[in-house]
Amino acid sequence: MSQLDVPVALLDAVRAQARTELAPLVGAIDQEGLYPAEYLQHLGALGGFGASVPVEHGGSGLGLATQIDVTTQVGSECGATAFLVWCQSTCAWYLQHAPNPAVRERYLQPVAQGTLFAGTGMSNAVKHLAGLEKIQLHAARRDGGYVVSGNLPWVSNVGADHLVIVTAAVENAGYVMFAVRGDAAGLHLHPCPEFSGLEGTQTLNLRFKEVQVSSDHVLAHPHQFEAYMARIKAGFVLGQAGMGFGVIEGSLKTIRESNASNAGVNAFLDDQGSELAAELAQLKARAALLAHQAQTGHAPIIEALKLRARTSELTLRAANSAVLHAGAKGYLMRHPAQRRLREAVFVAIVTPALKHLRKEIHDLEQLQAQAA
Repeated sequence: MSQLDVPVALLDAVRAQARTELAPLVGAIDQEGLYPAEYLQHLGALGGFGASVPVEHGGSGLGLATQIDVTTQVGSECGATAFLVWCQSTCAWYLQHAPNPAVRERYLQPVAQGTLFAGTGMSNAVKHLAGLEKIQLHAARRDGGYVVSGNLPWVSNVGADHLVIVTAAVENAGYVMFAVRGDAAGLHLHPCPEFSGLEGTQTLNLRFKEVQVSSDHVLAHPHQFEAYMARIKAGFVLGQAGMGFGVIEGSLKTIRESNASNAGVNAFLDDQGSELAAELAQLKARAALLAHQAQTGHAPIIEALKLRARTSELTLRAANSAVLHAGAKGYLMRHPAQRRLREAVFVAIVTPALKHLRKEIHDLEQLQAQAA
């Protein structure tokens, strides 16, 4: 097999596995809150979380663009599970770029290979840094590390035997980003109120009460944090595009199936399948280019934000169109169209939400205009 064939082989395997192992679980994931642990373990063994991770650290070294394609393949069957793939692969992204080797050597390979599940609890920190909310975790320096207290309301892909990566404010020093096990002393996991979708993502409330964090669990100390965030943010944002692309592909499938018997009347709807598919192809090509740049640390963050915002907008349009194409059938709970609509709304509200993205883009454009 040539080097050019490797990404194709991986994506073919992921697609086949999603159809045979994931598709039968989608109803239970959506309606019963099933967390698809066994499927995720199998996907990890296949290489589904480590495309951007170097081979020497347990990945395939194929790059972030391929990881986005993997998430897309999963999302074409189940948007909730695609979100879990993003959580896991993004934690691998954090770890591979961490300036502190101890945490990287400890956790990168098991996270990349799916033998250790990991959740990214960075929503609050990312919104805080954009000026949208107060930081919820606070850390005090102690010999050999930090002591952390505070609450994070919604963190996904977490559990007692999982890893979670989060950020806390350090008084008069900036921020520290660190990894902690779900069963750490002082860390308490609580269920969240029931969501309208994405219930199978094992999303919990995390309450930190004087949790001890040693230096070998720190990804970035305060003096490293700003440069580190600049290195990982574009990949964090671009990785989510695969969630949207997958939901769009699922919505296009519903449109095609509906048109098999109702093409005549469906022709009067806005957002026809061919138009949506053409826009999706453009977004995928742009995402691939930006992902290659992010892999080397050179993706313009404003372009990554714009790509992510356009993905949210197209996902909403595609899912809405799928429901309208399906008609009354699409309003049934067992029909995929209404599930896709709820998944699409999640793509547009998960951090960074569409309104968050537009604010950051506006702020950056204002800075560019002032500098011109």
